[in-house]
Parts: sequence; C-alpha cells; structure tokens
Amino acid sequence: MQAITLGPAGTYSHRAARSIADDVGFTESVTDIVASVADGDVERGVVPIENSIEGSVTESLDALADHDVAVVLEIVTPIRHALLAQGEEFSRVASHAQALAQCRTYLEANYPGVEQEAVVSTAQGVEMAREDPTVAGIGHPDNADDVLRIVAEDIQDRTSNATRFVVVAPESERSDAGGKSSLIVYPSTDYPGLLLELLEPFAERDINLTRLESRPSGERLGDYVFHIDVAAGLYEQRTQNAIAELEAIVEDGWVRRLGSYDTRHVVS
Repeated sequence: MQAITLGPAGTYSHRAARSIADDVGFTESVTDIVASVADGDVERGVVPIENSIEGSVTESLDALADHDVAVVLEIVTPIRHALLAQGEEFSRVASHAQALAQCRTYLEANYPGVEQEAVVSTAQGVEMAREDPTVAGIGHPDNADDVLRIVAEDIQDRTSNATRFVVVAPESERSDAGGKSSLIVYPSTDYPGLLLELLEPFAERDINLTRLESRPSGERLGDYVFHIDVAAGLYEQRTQNAIAELEAIVEDGWVRRLGSYDTRHVVS
C-alpha cells in the first residue's frame, strides 16, 4: 500500500505513516495530502489532527471539510523531542512551530538568548542542524548520527505529549464499523441555542463526544463548520438515530460522515 504524509523523511508523520504502509511519499501540505486521496492519486494519506499540548491542527480540519474522503484509522504516537546539534554552541534553534511551542519552557529556561526559527517540519530543522553548526534542531532522538549529537533528550514541556493522526482513504472506503466516528456538520444558520440543539441528540442517547471543534466556513463572517468525534460506531442504531435527528436540525446545511474507525498506538 502507498501512503503520503508530511515530509521530508524523519518527521513524526513519517513514523506514523510507516505503521500502515511500506511505500511512503512526502509533501509539505496537509491540504495536498487530503486532495491527493480525494482525487484517487494515492491510496492513503496520514495527517496530524490533534496534539495533546497544542490542540487541533486547523489545516487538517479545513482540508477534511473541503474534500470528500473517509477516515479509516487513527494513530496515536507519543512525541519525544530531543535537542540535536553538532556541538554545545549554537545561535539558532530551527524546528516546526508546533515542536518549538511544545518545548517552550525548556528553551526559555536553558537558551533564552537563542533565536527560534519555525520551518515546515521537524525533519527540515534537523537537516539544517546537520548542515550548519550554528543551528540546533528539535526532533526524535533517532535522528542523531555521526554529525548530530543529542544535546538534551525529552525536552518537551509535558511527558504526556502525544499526537493523534488520522488515516485518510477515498470516500468509497468509508466504514461504519469501529469504536469511534467522525462527523462534520455545517448548519448554514445561526440562532441562540443552536450548538446545544446540535449536541442534544448525542447526549440523549448516552453517546460521548470525544472532541468538538468549530472552524470558519469561509462563506461569511460568524459562519462555522463543526467537527465532532464520538465514542460510538456508525453501525450502532443509537448513532444512526442521533445523526438522523442532527440532519433534520441542519436541513439547510449538511452532515458529512467521515466514517468509523479504531485506534492504533505506535510507540516512537
């Protein structure tokens, strides 16, 4: 199976993608990943959806709302950040903005005068450090080699740091079987109590919501799309009834079922 994810090689996305595919390609855009799957150019896409410290990845949410695809699996992997450099002295730390944010406390305490540069991936920051002795990168400790040494290990602010990825497949492969389900809801209206009304069909059927996010629809100011994850499968009658009620509430908008799926934990 072929999969595409955020590159270059060595990113945490790459580590997640290797757990489902031997053939992994790379791009620098989540939107490109989801679009490639929707267009049938690749079998699977692996995109980060949520980090336990920094929250949701908004580009991923928007891409899922803009393309007809299915979510067939979620992958949860712990994030272990190491500070990697050619030596102890450097003037710049380069990494993905999320990684810099996840290590904010460590960097401020130990390198308050060092410039921080956000780049497109942790792997790019590591490559910059490998090529330039004045640069340090943040990445998985396995990136250390004969050139790069581990200056410090486990520098993330919280030991519980983990990222949730979703595996995206063509819409035709959507499954109703699994322990969790993802929905996208566009009400195309707004009035007092609307959000409560959208959530009540799940609460009344004892369906636990594991995530609720709102994103601008892009149609007009104050108009939102809601991303909902529930701890129930689409095959369950209670879930089907809740969604039917939801569709009646948003009859001027739409409800998209991304599918039901299970969780795989990948130890990094």
